[in-house]
Amino acid sequence: RSGGLFNELSNIIAINADGIAEGVAIGGDRFVGSVFIDNLLRMESNPKVKYMILLGEVGGTEEYKVIKAIKDGRITKPIIAWCIGTIAKYYDSGVQFGHAGASANAESETAEYKNNAMAEAGIFVPATFNDLPAKIKEVFDSLDIAPIPEPEMNTVPKVRRSKQFICTISDDRGEEATYAGFPISSVATPDTGKGIGDVIALLWFKKQYPKWATDFIETVIKTVADHGPAVSGAHNAKVTARAGKSVVEALVTGLLTIGPRFGGAIDGAAQYFKYADDNGLDPKAFLKYMKGQGVPIPGIGHRIKSLKNPDLRVTGLMDFATENFPSTPLLDYARTVEALTTSKKENLILNVDGTIGILMVDMWRALGYSEEEINEFIESGTLNSFFIVGRTIGFIGHVLDEKRLAMPMYRHPMDDILYDVQVAEEI
Repeated sequence: RSGGLFNELSNIIAINADGIAEGVAIGGDRFVGSVFIDNLLRMESNPKVKYMILLGEVGGTEEYKVIKAIKDGRITKPIIAWCIGTIAKYYDSGVQFGHAGASANAESETAEYKNNAMAEAGIFVPATFNDLPAKIKEVFDSLDIAPIPEPEMNTVPKVRRSKQFICTISDDRGEEATYAGFPISSVATPDTGKGIGDVIALLWFKKQYPKWATDFIETVIKTVADHGPAVSGAHNAKVTARAGKSVVEALVTGLLTIGPRFGGAIDGAAQYFKYADDNGLDPKAFLKYMKGQGVPIPGIGHRIKSLKNPDLRVTGLMDFATENFPSTPLLDYARTVEALTTSKKENLILNVDGTIGILMVDMWRALGYSEEEINEFIESGTLNSFFIVGRTIGFIGHVLDEKRLAMPMYRHPMDDILYDVQVAEEI
């Protein structure tokens, strides 16, 4: 009778038998369009229907018409039935359930009475509604019904398209955007005690770093912010700015020079020195290994600085690490390598790129990252990203300087160019 329970019953049948040939929810009103006996007699004459299931409820006498049809032979197929509402007997007064017709006006209309009457007539009646699935399976299995070939079903298209992007670092859907779960206001202002190092830790690594680590990150960024106008990146940015291009266009031309020969040795230094340390290579074995690779040691060597003219940026970074890091094993190893390289040539010192890369590995190890995680940081270009962030400050400074000084279009002096043009040969 219940439309809602009809859905549940259909699911129970599908799970415990082979599906449904026909189903009708006649409704729980007092006056309905059809009753149990009308539909069961029609199903009795349908050869596709092997057994029938009736789900009644408290109220009314329609179940007795089915019992009479069984007794006089008009219905011969097995019937499984249950009337819901057996709880009504536990109430002191009459109970009106949700349906208009779900109210017993006599004992014969109670669910318990009708269940007993149907069981006496040979209908399969479970002990409770919870036992109905097992009863359906029991009757279905006993009938030895030939399996029905399952048709090939069409693939249902996805209702929702897959996401184009996944973001795990920030969320702008709430009242306030967050960095790795922390509201921007909790890290943005000076009174929070947080700096740009804390923001980088949240957005790059999704972690809260201790102060010594965030201070080191900020020290690195400030250290590499600029190194004068002569380096390739600053030169490009200045020339582009003098061509009348915007700040962002001039900045990009400077950033695009960052690579293995300019500012991009941080990743390489971390990679090779970490490899040597991981594999237990002593300094001499490491130099031999790098010679076999056919590449200079990243992070070693400087065009201007040497043992006699040390790079104070490197000195500052090393002093900070010595005073604040829990330990610096990779830096200690790199210093022994530097002792060998400078014995051959005084300018083969640990440069700022090498120092940053090596100390970043020491920092991550002290923070508890696994070697696999550190390798992933290196391979993804994380270390060079610190140089990119820092040097962006300097590049923008040079661009603004050119604009402030209203410098004219740059043209390189011809006396600084060697022209060696040969007449093209005919082929």
